Amino acid sequence: MDLVQITEKATPPVCKITDYGKYLYWEKKKEKEKKVKNSNNEVKGIRLKFAMSPHDMEIRAKAASAFLKKGHKVRVELILRGRQKSQNLSSFAKEKINLFLESLKKETPFKIERELKNEGKGLAIMISKL
Repeated sequence: MDLVQITEKATPPVCKITDYGKYLYWEKKKEKEKKVKNSNNEVKGIRLKFAMSPHDMEIRAKAASAFLKKGHKVRVELILRGRQKSQNLSSFAKEKINLFLESLKKETPFKIERELKNEGKGLAIMISKL
């Protein structure tokens, strides 16, 4: 058993007779909980459509910019249906996502976490704040 000073801010300082190893264990555990609560590792999603007007893309870019400024990661996905998944139109879809990313870059700088890849419903890319 050891004499452990719990707080030095109080007058007189508060001390407790306890096992020092156990005290250190609980302090580390409290620090880990604080880190988990403070981290903003939440992933926000932005969905784009194949036939989407430029104005709608700008609105989604502003929303993504707001998410990035708060420290969240953003998953941008372009939903493809039916014939839109064909090889001929997939290049057009990639062009659409690149247009979105360019308009987003005007708002907020970002880095690409996960490259553009083909998923079941369409294309997806993960971005985060610089």
